[in-house]
Formats: sequence, C-alpha cells, structure tokens
Amino acid sequence: MYQVLAAGGWVMPFIVVCSVLALAICIERHFALNKRRIAPPHLLATVWQQLRGEVLDAQHLKTLRQGSPLGAILAAGLANRHQGRDVMRESIREAASHVIHRLERYLNALGTIAAITPLMGLLGTVVGMISVFTEITTYGTGNANALAGGISEALLTTAAGLAVAIPSLVMHRHYTARIESIVVNLEREAIKLVDALHSNQKTEYDL
Repeated sequence: MYQVLAAGGWVMPFIVVCSVLALAICIERHFALNKRRIAPPHLLATVWQQLRGEVLDAQHLKTLRQGSPLGAILAAGLANRHQGRDVMRESIREAASHVIHRLERYLNALGTIAAITPLMGLLGTVVGMISVFTEITTYGTGNANALAGGISEALLTTAAGLAVAIPSLVMHRHYTARIESIVVNLEREAIKLVDALHSNQKTEYDL
C-alpha cells in the first residue's frame, strides 16, 4: 500500500485525506439523518393530546423543542398558536429553515470532495506524464519497460481520484434525496398541526 501511495507522487496524500473526510462525513450523516430520530412516530398525536388536555405548558414546550428536529418545528408553531394562522406558519417556516440547515451539514463538503478528487487525480497524472517525457528527453526511449512503468504510476492518481469521487457523489445524491424526503414529512406534520389548531373540524387525533 505504501508503495502505491508513494508511486502516486505528492498529489496522492491529498486524495487520501479527501477519502478519509468523505468516509467520516458519510458515517456521521448516516446516523444524523435517521428518520425516526428526526421525526419520532406519533409525536404530533402526543402533542395534540397534550393540547386537548391543556397540559402543554412552557416546560413541555422546552422538552418538545429539545427532543427532536420535528419537535423544534412544532414547538415554534405552538409558541405562537394564539397569534393566528399566518404568524404560526411563519414561525414554523423559520424554525424549519434552521432544521434543514442542520440536516444539510457537511453535504457541501462531500459534494466538493466528489468534484475535486477527479481533478486532483488528473493533476497527478499530468505531473507524472511530464516527468515521463522529461525522462524520454534526457535518456531516450531505449528502456520501454521503464517508460511503461512510469506511465502506469502516473495514471494511479487518476484511478485513485475516481475511486474516491464516485462513491462520494453517490452518497451525496443519496443523502440529498433522504433530506428531501424528511423535509416533506416535516412539512406535512407541521401543516397538520396548523390546520388542527385553526379549524373547527374534528381532526384524526380526536378519534
């Protein structure tokens, strides 16, 4: 392994660092984007029952806000539930923007890694090919095996860059899609709460 890294030249360590960062981000996001942790099942039903029982005080709101991202969004709306539908929706929208920002943490870095590692690999290949042609200029083409070995080593960085970029891009797309799905679910739950509080119709939680 060390020989492979050394053969890649000075660009290879940067590609290795990018691979480690990409792996760390993927692991962190895998646990951070757990749907059940972000939007616990039956949380809205529990909140509605507390509202109906008139036990949703400031302490309950604080606990709700700190419990989960969905709880933070619902708590923001509930804190302004007496100000009217528009104010409540605006407070929910503001809280949701903060939640979405946290959900997207490190994804820009992962996308950047996916974009730059092929370029870094190409740079390493170009630098390696320059060295090969310098050897040809100096010593000629008498040793074909040495030239083939030099070209092979120059191409290692391109292969390494692509090996890091492809999984990084796939995971970036995967987590982006997961966040979009989570956001849709959060919006749906928040809208249910607003409609339940500002509607005279019986809701599903009253059944």
